[in-house]
Amino acid sequence: MTPFEKYGKLHVAGKNLTDASGNTVVLKGISTHNLNEYPQYVNKEAFKQFRDEYGVSIMRLAMYSAFADNHEGYSDSNDEHRAELEELILKGASICRELGIYCMIDWHILFDYDPNMHTDMAIGFFKNICPKLKDFDNVFYEICNEPNMNLKTGEKTTWDEIKNYASKVIPVIKEIDDSKVIIVGTTIWSQGVDEAADAPLDFDNIMYTLHFYADTHRDALRDKFIYARGKNLPIFVTEFGVGDAEGDGVINVEESKKWLDLLNGEKVSHIIWNLSNKAETSSIIKAGCSKINGFTDEDLSPCGLMMKDIVSK
Repeated sequence: MTPFEKYGKLHVAGKNLTDASGNTVVLKGISTHNLNEYPQYVNKEAFKQFRDEYGVSIMRLAMYSAFADNHEGYSDSNDEHRAELEELILKGASICRELGIYCMIDWHILFDYDPNMHTDMAIGFFKNICPKLKDFDNVFYEICNEPNMNLKTGEKTTWDEIKNYASKVIPVIKEIDDSKVIIVGTTIWSQGVDEAADAPLDFDNIMYTLHFYADTHRDALRDKFIYARGKNLPIFVTEFGVGDAEGDGVINVEESKKWLDLLNGEKVSHIIWNLSNKAETSSIIKAGCSKINGFTDEDLSPCGLMMKDIVSK
């Protein structure tokens, strides 16, 4: 039985992600890296292996919204390239539907620190994508990955600014398809779930993003998570890492375990970063491996080996 056969279409009830019968569902999966840089990993053989051998129930497709790592993002691209990126998203979602796993479409705000910088592009993206995915009951929409801080000015993107963006983008999605779960990023690289809990959005079927990197984010962020859950905030950890906040550094097994015990205890879904062979700790494929599917343990990085254990529990 596939994950989708087991749970069906999901929705938000109270602070939890639930199935049609009201049972809380915990999804565990893998996020791609920048699809503009690593499109090759979006293939049926790889996703099927992740489902069958590792127990993955969701794949996150990271559509970078702006320039990153010497690659144009969606907003920087011309119309032809945007169409190609949209086709890659549709390909990934179709593979996931065929395999009976869930799929998260991630508008990956990062180097455009404030999602309001490219609101028109985000609206255009979702206007193009949503009609094509309306019948895909396995799909989630994540509308702003990591609102953060302008590193040049030091200005932090505020929760009010994120809410302003969300209040424009969410109605666009809902007008096309009012049935899908929509996930909203929070302040400080999606760590500000406490602020979201104090002033949530006035929409149904909404969840809020928490991101952590275990060697950097410890008790202080866990306290924010516990506070937000205490106020019944629906949280989805759409990205986490077992190293530091740069996606690199050493793997911190002890702090990772603290986080994962907390998430599993709270029945909060979580997705590990990242599906690539980039030379950094958080990549699940070894830097020297050129395979795009059919991975053995020898092809996986230490993070990849740890990922197998994380998603199977």
